[in-house]
Amino acid sequence: MSPWEVIDSLFIDHDLENYSLRLFSDYKVKSFKLTHDDFKTRYVPKNRFNLGLGIANSKAMLDVGFNIRNGNREVTKRFDLQGSFIIRKRHYINGYFQIYNGYNNKNDLGEIPRFRRDVKSRTIGFNYLYTFSDIEFSYTLLKAGLPKFHKNVYVTGGVGTFAVFDYFSADGNILPPEVTNELNEELKIKRYNGRAAGLMVGLLSAFVLPENIIVTFTAMPGIALMNKKVTLEEDSYRPKDPWLYKLDASLAASYSFKRYYATLSYETGVYSTDFSDYRYTFNLSTAKLTLGYKLKY
Repeated sequence: MSPWEVIDSLFIDHDLENYSLRLFSDYKVKSFKLTHDDFKTRYVPKNRFNLGLGIANSKAMLDVGFNIRNGNREVTKRFDLQGSFIIRKRHYINGYFQIYNGYNNKNDLGEIPRFRRDVKSRTIGFNYLYTFSDIEFSYTLLKAGLPKFHKNVYVTGGVGTFAVFDYFSADGNILPPEVTNELNEELKIKRYNGRAAGLMVGLLSAFVLPENIIVTFTAMPGIALMNKKVTLEEDSYRPKDPWLYKLDASLAASYSFKRYYATLSYETGVYSTDFSDYRYTFNLSTAKLTLGYKLKY
């Protein structure tokens, strides 16, 4: 399942002019990477394309997507739920819940990528940002082809907090066999879980361009304290470095013409932390193209 999106206050809109039907396609990657002094190995899901239908109005938006598979038995099974809200013009909230089973394992040792059905990943988290001034544009209206702006350039900043729970596991050593024999037992990872809470700052901006084109950009860097546990094949330990660093960013463009509109967006979220002998990096990125038709004009 691909993202479920709800933005702004959930009030019923009775004006048919504010409703549209949507067809979309997106490409989503929820990956993670382990970097050591001598190598790095990356875990990337397969079947990353989705196609879907949706409906939107001036208050809310619901997109339901279906994962595209090529018939190969090596597929990533996943459940992916994401939502964003803007409440009372100054409170931006984003949340996500993700379950992924099965990953392609890639490394920099020149080996052919290997599909690992036993590798699992779970992530739950949220972001909250309080902006210094009213958010004078609506992401719902932008993505629903109904943008309304009072000025051509809009920029605001904010401060907030975020929290995340992250987990991955494998049936045995998650590291590729090419490097297993060269590692000490304490470097062979079977499972990891971490809980973090921290502070962030944010920038939200929108620009009205000629020819009914609107571009938005957001960036939200943050830092957190993280409680981590790494489970090895025969032991476990807690990394000493408690810090987590993250960056969420998005870029979107919308074009509207009478009853038709199109939006193209790219969103990414990255965070990084230390496992003593490894650097762990998590990434969630989505590119999405939406074509819409307004029910009344």
